[in-house]
Amino acid sequence: MFKKILISNRGEIAIRVARACKELGISTVGIYSTIDKKSLHIRFMDETIWIGDSPAISSYLNIYTIIKAAKQTKCDAIHPGYGFLAENEKFAKACEDAGIIFIGPSSKALSLVGDKVASRNTVKKVGVPIIPGMAMITKDIKKFKQAAKDVGYPVIIKASMGGGGKGMRVVYNEKELEKSIAAGQREALSAFGDESVYLEKYIEQPRHIEFQVLRDNFGNCIHLFERECSIQRRHQKIIEETPSPALDNNLRMKMGKAAKKVIDASNYTTAGTVEFLLDKNKKFYFLEVNARIQVEHPITEMVTGVDLVRQQILIAAGEKLTIKQDQIKQNGHAIETRIYAEDPDNDFVPSPGKILFLSEPNGPGIRVDSGIYQGCDIPPHYDPILSKLIVWSENRKMSIVRISETLKEYIILGIKTNIGYLKRIIDSKNFASGNYDTHFIDEHEEKLQPKKEKLDIALIAGALNKSLVISKRAKEYDSQYSQKTTPWQELGKWEICGQ
Repeated sequence: MFKKILISNRGEIAIRVARACKELGISTVGIYSTIDKKSLHIRFMDETIWIGDSPAISSYLNIYTIIKAAKQTKCDAIHPGYGFLAENEKFAKACEDAGIIFIGPSSKALSLVGDKVASRNTVKKVGVPIIPGMAMITKDIKKFKQAAKDVGYPVIIKASMGGGGKGMRVVYNEKELEKSIAAGQREALSAFGDESVYLEKYIEQPRHIEFQVLRDNFGNCIHLFERECSIQRRHQKIIEETPSPALDNNLRMKMGKAAKKVIDASNYTTAGTVEFLLDKNKKFYFLEVNARIQVEHPITEMVTGVDLVRQQILIAAGEKLTIKQDQIKQNGHAIETRIYAEDPDNDFVPSPGKILFLSEPNGPGIRVDSGIYQGCDIPPHYDPILSKLIVWSENRKMSIVRISETLKEYIILGIKTNIGYLKRIIDSKNFASGNYDTHFIDEHEEKLQPKKEKLDIALIAGALNKSLVISKRAKEYDSQYSQKTTPWQELGKWEICGQ
């Protein structure tokens, strides 16, 4: 087993990995950029080391500096978390060359599945259906135009070396194509350090279904069932659930077998996710392999009882999988919502700043994977995810009720968040029905906006209430017999404010 692991990430996923390491008796080294010197994740590490300036390209995407830090602190392995360098073949190869275990697939496997185009070609050979699209990486705009004509518009531009919606652009005609490719390349370079993009046919009205897999170095492979990831905004998942309301047991088994076939074909090891698009006729197509732990992995852990991060570490350390496919069962239903620092009332622009007050929910069946604390600063340099709220209950109906109530209890003041927006999605009839696809948010945009038709009444009521409170307070002070005061009355007017 490893003695020390460097965690080359930040925020809630770095904390999640650190907790798994501690349970296995492994020491941890955390890295941080200049802006992250007071970040919550470094409090969970046994050692910490500064990795560079605030921009990701100078810190969390700097392969040379990360390897140097791992050597300096005498680490056996590096866990990349998700995002940043988690699916970067060059990073995996640099670890291998340095004699450090990369807790993820080998660089060779990453060249097949981490590269979205290479994985499509691999999957096609083993008979799993794929979406029509490009079979090679190119910067030649003429080849993009030809590919778009071949598959037919609309098409989608996607980053070859990453996920999470970064670099994605839906294109409906040739006039938009060149501009969309350039924008996708810029975003891919910023997010993953690689500007490669490719094109494939855009399937309309699809559901996004992914299967969690584990495979060890001895060829043992299992899937841990599916996650429904169709609630997306700008191709970024924001709500996930398992089991999917779209699958029956027969389709679930077919897709699970296809997922294992994809992983076996590429000689992939450790945890990964095979993603599919499911059309309205229940026909599924291979989409891509996410060669890392996923943001939404907790809901799988909640329904299967398997610690996926721990399994990642054990497999990387050379352990055999001790779990058999027939031992994995889906128990109950789980839903995850991603909490972002963004302003839903202002086109979801990021909302960096200081968190002045924080109250996170807790209780039976509630889990919060968080990377924040009261008083912390949210920087503008990285993905604005703050935390993940996950609930479990015995069935889907009760899980929806639980997460709706729990979102009401989640309070973050000082910055804008999407908590209210998430609750409106959860409370919608269309979500409750389970009959939705990846266009859900676009189709219900107006319904998901906060109701403001009675705002004037609320403002008047608030002003009257304040007037009554002041009047009551004055009467209490005037009475020589009244001793029913509170610290807030003694202080007078007060409010939460930043420094």
